[in-house]
Amino acid sequence: MANMADRASRFVQSGRSLWRMLDALDSQLLITMRAHPRIGLTELARLLGVARGTVQARLEKLTARGVINDFGPTVATEEIGYPILAFASLQIAQGRLTEAVRTLGEIPEILEVYGTSGQADLLCRVVARSTPHLQEIIAEILASPAVQRTDTTIALSTQIPFRIEPLLSAAVPPPA
Repeated sequence: MANMADRASRFVQSGRSLWRMLDALDSQLLITMRAHPRIGLTELARLLGVARGTVQARLEKLTARGVINDFGPTVATEEIGYPILAFASLQIAQGRLTEAVRTLGEIPEILEVYGTSGQADLLCRVVARSTPHLQEIIAEILASPAVQRTDTTIALSTQIPFRIEPLLSAAVPPPA
């Protein structure tokens, strides 16, 4: 693991400005909130050893900066009847990206869409009730004249679930 000086050097070399970085309190605040999503401000302040007003001000600042963009629950799609997770790479017809994205936005089983580099133009995170249902979703995607081709990969298991805590810990610059 890189030592603190190496991490500080990476921040400087990457050209990141200081206002974008988190300090140790911001990082601990976010890590604690991830570990205890239903925690109140008073308890959060107690765990962090700071005043409640400090926690509230930090949360407002992090929300305004876009660091925190959601306070809602994370839903386990498999528990609501969508056990199939797939990633569909899409090649889009020239000049029809907006149309493709609009079409994809109308399909409820498409949870996320990312613009990508490489052979595919878009990467979609898709859930389905079954593999035949996934095939129906892919057919619906391909029905759009804006979509030229799809390449779909079904996820068999989650090896590393979404995590942010290691990044939050690594993102804190060392003390000067």
